[in-house]
Amino acid sequence: MLEDLKANNRRWAAAKLSVDPGFFQRLAGQQSPEYLWIGCADSRVPANEIVGLDPGELFVHRNVANLAPPQDANYLSVLQFAVDVLKVRHIMVVGHYGCHGVAAAVDGRRRGLVDHWLHPIREIHAEHRGELDALAEGPRLDRLCELNVIRQVRNVASDVFVQDAWARGQELSVHGWIYAIHDGLLTDLSVTVSDAAGLEALQPGVRPA
Repeated sequence: MLEDLKANNRRWAAAKLSVDPGFFQRLAGQQSPEYLWIGCADSRVPANEIVGLDPGELFVHRNVANLAPPQDANYLSVLQFAVDVLKVRHIMVVGHYGCHGVAAAVDGRRRGLVDHWLHPIREIHAEHRGELDALAEGPRLDRLCELNVIRQVRNVASDVFVQDAWARGQELSVHGWIYAIHDGLLTDLSVTVSDAAGLEALQPGVRPA
């Protein structure tokens, strides 16, 4: 099975070179993406492919349920490197409908360590319980996935690395998107934040336009 993956790699590299003989030489020379993607680790959500970008064009951080927790050193290191070193201009927080991580946060089952990781989603669920309880099961999970993206946009935009970038005049926007696995399409949740004033205007209960 692993040999198949290695063979796939060789075919992929050969295909890239057949179209663009200098592709890998340029890639080795520098990394200058304009975008940071903060997404779910779900294997059905391949970041570069979804937006049609080549390696080197998208800086990616993925974890269970696309969280941006201010206590997570891994996420914070990626964020700081993207903002301070790579000078990305856009940060996309990208969730997806039918997220197993979001569902696992609120289904009442114990899973161990991941329960601690997913705790922020339970807080979102509790904060919006009235709205969520009024929905049927499928739409309820979809809405919780959206609310999670919105909360993570707020987390990213509230972080000191982003705040400092805005203070020094760096062009930087934080966007909230959600992906539908059943049709492969992204939806912009219309919660983009491009400065400190925009963060103040983003309220916890914002609905997508």
